[in-house]
Amino acid sequence: MISRRNLIGAGLLAALAIPAGPARAGEQFIMVQSTTSTQNSGLLDYILPKFTEKTGIEVRVVAVGTGQAIKNAMNGDGDVLLVHARTVEEKFVAGGYGVKRYDLMYNDFVIVGPAADPANVGGMKDATAALQKLAAAKAIFASRGDDSGTHKKELSLWKGASIDVAAASGGWYRETGSGMGATLNVAAGMGAYVMTDRATWIAFKNKGDFKVLVEGDKALFNQYGIILVNPEKHQNVKTEWGQAFIDWMLGDEGQAAIGSYSVDGQQLFFPNAKPGS
Repeated sequence: MISRRNLIGAGLLAALAIPAGPARAGEQFIMVQSTTSTQNSGLLDYILPKFTEKTGIEVRVVAVGTGQAIKNAMNGDGDVLLVHARTVEEKFVAGGYGVKRYDLMYNDFVIVGPAADPANVGGMKDATAALQKLAAAKAIFASRGDDSGTHKKELSLWKGASIDVAAASGGWYRETGSGMGATLNVAAGMGAYVMTDRATWIAFKNKGDFKVLVEGDKALFNQYGIILVNPEKHQNVKTEWGQAFIDWMLGDEGQAAIGSYSVDGQQLFFPNAKPGS
């Protein structure tokens, strides 16, 4: 005869043996490692509810610099990577950490600064020449200094201008170690020049007398990519839901949502996914 205690124990074991369904309330979500610009600009707050409404899949975002986002994804702390540093993204995939990289959208970088413009770079469209003038004038320049996509681009531009900013660190070249919004606040506080993605700049509320001074150089192009974290590296990756999110972002609905997002009548991101790529 089976005792009541044994029946209860058997029931508990049976309950524990039932696999957790993927669609349990509160568990149907993916984690996206992304950049501060997609968050600070308000883009994700605008488009993610549209995806969730259609699919029932919640998207939770970790918004950090691109370098940190990639490190997090390499550690398996995410299902999808959405960043803007193509060379590093391609290395991420080549190293087996990502399945495939897709172009998603773009905007551009700009150099902003005080209206007084002590280095006299306003109106310039040659980023290299503008940076050389800033260095020659020893004009205070605030850098994110955080290994983000913006920071990587900025460093590549300084290198192209043959300026050793490491030697100027702590002098006219100031590193904040912060995200784009925080760095813009620091720059505004000390009257410094700063390079920012245009989307974050448009959405930034503390502009004061700051304005865009340098823009329009092809070197300031800012491409974003999206990648599924490789489930062969990390078994916890929610492959089906992560790919569903990527497919939606690359498809007509996601691309239309990206293109329709604006602040003060200005479009912040421009969709450029390539169908079938």
